[in-house]
Amino acid sequence: QVDVTAMVRLFGYVDVTDAGFLAAVLSIAFNPLFWNVVARWEHKTRALSRVFGSPHAACYCLGAVILMLNCVRSHCFTEAMKSQPKLEGLDSHWAYYSGLAILAVGTLFVISSFLALGFTGTFLGDYFGILMEAKVTHFPFSVLDNPMYWGSTAVYLGWSLM
Repeated sequence: QVDVTAMVRLFGYVDVTDAGFLAAVLSIAFNPLFWNVVARWEHKTRALSRVFGSPHAACYCLGAVILMLNCVRSHCFTEAMKSQPKLEGLDSHWAYYSGLAILAVGTLFVISSFLALGFTGTFLGDYFGILMEAKVTHFPFSVLDNPMYWGSTAVYLGWSLM
């Protein structure tokens, strides 16, 4: 037999029937699925590059779509956090400032990754045939293998704590 008390306790803090929660889950799952499918499709067919006239224009357009989808995801996440039950222990100054610190570190990793990779390096330029001249090995890549992913995760964790 399986002890499900931990899951029952967890679902006491998460309202999985809330429309905002479902929208957040769907947007969180949809975004990477969308951009990976589109990027792989572009890599195989070069269809976007032909439609937009160049790989750079196509990459910039996909990047703009990804940024808009990220805004939708962030909005859905924020609305879901507002409507979910709150843990009493997290309603304190230490939780708020811990969340703020985690958010700040995450933001540092995201911004420094973007600056190191540039727009096309960040937004799947390699699938469009836009390659970097050399592997990026300086900060933040000297600290983490995937600083953009870890940074984004830290931003959402910090935001949740706040």
